[in-house]
Amino acid sequence: MRLFLRRDIPPLTRILLVESGSRHLFDTLIPKLFQIYGDTIEIDLITCFAGIPQGFRGTVSRVTDYTDPASRVQLLTRLKAREYAAIGIICAAEPIMTKWKWWLAAKVPAKLFVINENCDFFWADIGQWRLILHFMFFRAGLTGAAAVPAIARLLFFPVTLTYLLLYAGAAHLRRKIHASHLH
Repeated sequence: MRLFLRRDIPPLTRILLVESGSRHLFDTLIPKLFQIYGDTIEIDLITCFAGIPQGFRGTVSRVTDYTDPASRVQLLTRLKAREYAAIGIICAAEPIMTKWKWWLAAKVPAKLFVINENCDFFWADIGQWRLILHFMFFRAGLTGAAAVPAIARLLFFPVTLTYLLLYAGAAHLRRKIHASHLH
């Protein structure tokens, strides 16, 4: 995740998209990217799906082709050699390719942008820290009406765990004392 501490966006000549969500998102996003940044940008794709999104005309890599560590190293080497300006990952409420998207976001030296389920996206940099924080809280269920019960569960978890451990310990101790009195 390169350029997090910088707000500027590099010239977008080559983008890597990680299809870690529903296919329809990239069917909408790819034409949008060409409209915003021009038809000259190159877009490559990493996916777990068969086929390609509508309007896609780049290189496709399928995660099913990289099952062992050596092949993943080869993939990473090839991706780094492509010198992507940006990497886009889908952060929707779908657990698709979760490990892959975060591994690629960390390893591919490119500016990260995050795509939500509405096909909106934002650049992951220090200038967007409030949006990133809100996005994380929203995904964790810590915003709106759901926030109060979720926060209460988080706060009471240590108390509940301690109570359960003490109860289990007392029950086992009583059983051990009772068993020693019988012998």
